[in-house]
Amino acid sequence: MERKEVSIEYTWDLADIYPSDEAWEKEFAAVESEYAALDLAAYSGKLQDKATLLELFATTDGLFRRVEKLYSYAHLRRDEDMRQAKYSSYLSQVGLLISKIASALSFIEPELTAFDESVLQAFIADPDFVDYDYKLRKILQSKAHVLSEAEERILALAADPLQGFSDVFTMLDNANLNLPKAQLNGEETQMSHGLYGLVLHSGTKEERKEWFEKYYQAYINVIDVITQTYYGNVKQDVFYKTARKYGSCLEMALESEDVAPSVYENLLVAVNGALPTLHEYIKTRTKELGLGEQHMYDVYVPLVENADVKLPFNEAYKLVIKGLAPLGKDYAALLEKGLKERWIDVYETDGKRNGAYSAGVYDTHPYVLLNYQETTNEIFTIAHEMGHALHSYLSVGNQPYAKHGYTIFLAEIASTVNEVLLLKYMYGATEDEKLKKFLLNYYMDSIRATLFRQAQFAEFEQAAHEKAEAGEPLTKENLCQLYYGLNQKYFGDGIVHDSQIAYEWARIPHFYRSFYVYKYATGIVSAISIVKRILMEGQPAVDDYVEFLTSGCATDPVTILKRAGVDLTTQAPFETAMQEFEETLAEFKKLC
Repeated sequence: MERKEVSIEYTWDLADIYPSDEAWEKEFAAVESEYAALDLAAYSGKLQDKATLLELFATTDGLFRRVEKLYSYAHLRRDEDMRQAKYSSYLSQVGLLISKIASALSFIEPELTAFDESVLQAFIADPDFVDYDYKLRKILQSKAHVLSEAEERILALAADPLQGFSDVFTMLDNANLNLPKAQLNGEETQMSHGLYGLVLHSGTKEERKEWFEKYYQAYINVIDVITQTYYGNVKQDVFYKTARKYGSCLEMALESEDVAPSVYENLLVAVNGALPTLHEYIKTRTKELGLGEQHMYDVYVPLVENADVKLPFNEAYKLVIKGLAPLGKDYAALLEKGLKERWIDVYETDGKRNGAYSAGVYDTHPYVLLNYQETTNEIFTIAHEMGHALHSYLSVGNQPYAKHGYTIFLAEIASTVNEVLLLKYMYGATEDEKLKKFLLNYYMDSIRATLFRQAQFAEFEQAAHEKAEAGEPLTKENLCQLYYGLNQKYFGDGIVHDSQIAYEWARIPHFYRSFYVYKYATGIVSAISIVKRILMEGQPAVDDYVEFLTSGCATDPVTILKRAGVDLTTQAPFETAMQEFEETLAEFKKLC
């Protein structure tokens, strides 16, 4: 379907950013000209003066706000139809401008870090720096790991040659993996990453087995290259950890996002304690699927088929609003506002980017891209992306530009809260036992994939880095042995641990963003606790949750999350999530 065939009410209104391409081009030329006229270097060496620093912060905020609008318009227009080269060109122009600005401003943080602690403390305590106090606190916190000017210069020069491992993996994974053909619906079909996931969810057992074995064989064929690529990425982390005098790579990663190490530790302790319940779930799957034995290529098969809730978009959106009613009338009004004001691009069209996302724009409102189909999963996608959108909307509406952008650590919480609330509403609103089982299975699989699986990845990353930190080389043998052992621990004896699964680590792109995956797990843990509290306590819990949604990055993410009643430095929210999984499994087994 071409875009012009879609009714305008189902397309987003980018005129709220710029009324036309001509307006974008005019603004780009103006920003580029005004940036060229700025003498940012004139601020260098003078930032100890309060007025000068405040002027620089205000100037850079104003500049980045305008550049953000330019980027957002180009990005969203490009995604409407990826075939249009014009908007890719717009993006390239903005990207070049951002690089120039970032380079020109690179003196700021090193200069501030070099200040005496008392100077930074004075700025932080000054009410005139209220928009920047957290930024300055993070700079103060990093002082212990900043080296001399000469040493910092060497690290800066080393940055480029030490990077690139992710790019190597991405190129190998997407362009040079040489996936073979395999049987699908009676025909020889060229394998792809997308089709592999589809076959594991809905293919026959014979198809799943063939695709699983051939897919992993492609990685085994290049395992030596992937091993060296991953080892290089880990060695890069060890180099920076050593140079900057951190106790471990994990400590370095967590401090960079201002998260207490106890959060990571609490996650792994809680998940390991709950593994018997996961093992019971795996055994329940084997029984429900009617399999003599369950293999690793069977774990994505849904336990309940043909229970999809098929709704036209408008009805699906109404269902989402009903499901999120516990969040209050104001939240519902914002959902209505987003639909009425055309924040959402709803349907799949020729050339449109696939998938779904929410993109915030500080000076307008968020936008949501969908490719809506009439399935249960797509209904949950609406709830998920509108969770992101309203989180952005409320943060922008309540925080200055310098504090509006919530961190990745917090990014998946609001979206998951919406999904869990919607699921619980749908479960309570139906008498159809098949649909009830479908929803419970959907929930358990979400927890397994987002909590247990990501914790398994997190445990692998930690162990791999510890080996390298101790001077032990990472080899294909010890990495596969490590991963296979973790797979046995997490899945238990209710499944066949096919030998190929030892190589699963080799295909995970997130491992090239070290210590990233645990945030998916803490996100769903937080969401489960927030939903439980809202449903039990009502308005007081909603008020606390809204305060969380309005907080942006006003302070560190763990403290912001405490405003919603979740303290990840304790075991309580993790225990709540594990109990939720156990109770959901028990409810599912009652219906069997």
